[in-house]
Amino acid sequence: MDIRRIRLTAVGDELLAGLGDPRALGWFGRVLARTRADSAVVEAYSLAAPGEGTEALAARWQQETGRRFAEGHENRLVIGLSERDLDLDLSTARSRLNLANILDGASQLSVKALVVGPPPGLDAERNRRLADLSAAFGDVTTRRKHVFVDTFKPLLAHEQWRTDLAANGGLPGQAGYGLMAWLVLHRGWFQWLDIPTPE
Repeated sequence: MDIRRIRLTAVGDELLAGLGDPRALGWFGRVLARTRADSAVVEAYSLAAPGEGTEALAARWQQETGRRFAEGHENRLVIGLSERDLDLDLSTARSRLNLANILDGASQLSVKALVVGPPPGLDAERNRRLADLSAAFGDVTTRRKHVFVDTFKPLLAHEQWRTDLAANGGLPGQAGYGLMAWLVLHRGWFQWLDIPTPE
């Protein structure tokens, strides 16, 4: 049986790096730990940049991921989006365009993308703005036939998520990153990789 070689390159902010996680795994590390397949070798490279909005992400993703992608591999792109655009006063239209440019670039390279949307915080007013941004990200991603994992709606009123943020200065801890990983694993990860879902 031929063994598939899948190379994942992940770009995103400090949540991709697992900032605040006592186990130093974050959601991405937890997802990778659960990703096993007899028919595939999965290599992963994480390229986090703290406090990054979509403009900076759009400017750097191709050069940085291109150094990790390789011939003879199925090259895939994971994008962990942040809420940073709210602080940079980017319009929703500009945020949409930045993500669209990344995804269009990936499609031109025949790279399948999985986009993880920004999770909610504890500030109700900010969450109202973030709801629109997350929905825009989801719309852009699905229109371009890539996979979008919404973390905002499922976690907005989730008691364990909110408790974890409150205990960790607004960042997820072990429980919060576990919840994010669960969403990614159960909202399309294995189908996106085209490997069997574990029992």
